[in-house]
Amino acid sequence: MKALRTIFLSTILIAAMLMPQAANAQAPDSIQASTLLMPLIFERQQTPDSLLTLPQLGVPVTAQGLHLETENEWLKEAQTKRRRENALRYGAMIENPELVKYNMASLPEPPEEYAVGADLSKSRLVITPVETEPVVVEVEKVDIKPHNWLHTFKGSLHFTQAYVSDNWYQGGENNINALLDVLWECNLNQVLHPKWLFNNSLQYKLGVMTAHNDSLRKYAINEDNFQFSSQLGYKAVKNWYYSATLLFKTQFFNNYKSNTSTMTASFLSPAELNVGLGMTYNYKDKYETKVFTLSLAPLSYNLKICRDIDRLNPTTFGIDEGHHTKHSFGSNLEAKLNWKIRDNIVWTSRLYAFTNYEYVQGDWENTFDFSITRHLNTKLYVHLRYDKSHPWHADWKYWQLKEILSLGLTYRFSTN
Repeated sequence: MKALRTIFLSTILIAAMLMPQAANAQAPDSIQASTLLMPLIFERQQTPDSLLTLPQLGVPVTAQGLHLETENEWLKEAQTKRRRENALRYGAMIENPELVKYNMASLPEPPEEYAVGADLSKSRLVITPVETEPVVVEVEKVDIKPHNWLHTFKGSLHFTQAYVSDNWYQGGENNINALLDVLWECNLNQVLHPKWLFNNSLQYKLGVMTAHNDSLRKYAINEDNFQFSSQLGYKAVKNWYYSATLLFKTQFFNNYKSNTSTMTASFLSPAELNVGLGMTYNYKDKYETKVFTLSLAPLSYNLKICRDIDRLNPTTFGIDEGHHTKHSFGSNLEAKLNWKIRDNIVWTSRLYAFTNYEYVQGDWENTFDFSITRHLNTKLYVHLRYDKSHPWHADWKYWQLKEILSLGLTYRFSTN
């Protein structure tokens, strides 16, 4: 009987020791806790021998020569690690007694979660949970004001600069390029108003560069674009909304051809207004890393404006000669994508197209934002345009292209 009892107790001990090893084998990447991270708690006085001496492992051998074979290398390593941690903790308590805030003898007993009783009629133990009173913690009441409108502001100033001395062996000219980009968005909070869609954005881009080849001016404007867009929709089904869209764009400053007084653009020359009625599809993923909006307007009104027809030729903007405006009815679509590819890479894309069934004009704008730090980033801007109302070009036909690569400072803030 004594031998059987020894075998039974040894089997239970070994199984209990092997359970952590089996759990760790199923999750090799899990983080293992360490007692070095726990608060210093005085348990009992210890001696160097008790701290450093490793206990003997193994299963007692009975008089009959019974021996239970087991692999215990992992157990030796675990016990060695544990005893080293205990030695470090106890040494820290001796060297810094002021850090020991707890004593095992004075700590309260943990509350019991289960009660163990005996069922003599069935010769078994009964374990029942112990009901404890819930702990009520009074929390200070804080009034949280909901935001019906969510505002986002992004501003960036990018520039490039080059200095070349007069005697540089390859030649060259000094130049400075600067690009200002400001974006403000004001959108209705769909959490509070799930049936409505109301998005508004206001963006202005201004690019200035030194013009050494222009004998009449010291600088030239290579980007001047003011654009306002708005979408108002009421939910139809799932992500679709009955919607009305509005788009207006123009520029502010005068622009000229190099070495001439020939004006190419000015304020409201050209300008464009488009209003459409149709459907809008709005999609956001769970973490809002991908936001996609598609507006289809089968009924659309387009207005082209050329305010200064005395110094500008309105036909270059698709307006009849001698007229300030041109009205058209047709259809348009606008697709917007904001995709956070990685934490430091964001792709923003906008595709717009309008047709009055006689001509087609479209814009495809793409901006790749590479964040180096929180306020330092690089931007690649590519704008492809197709306009059949514009005069035909021998090389580009009805296509137009603009590309800007810049490095600079960015500032962002938002309310949500």
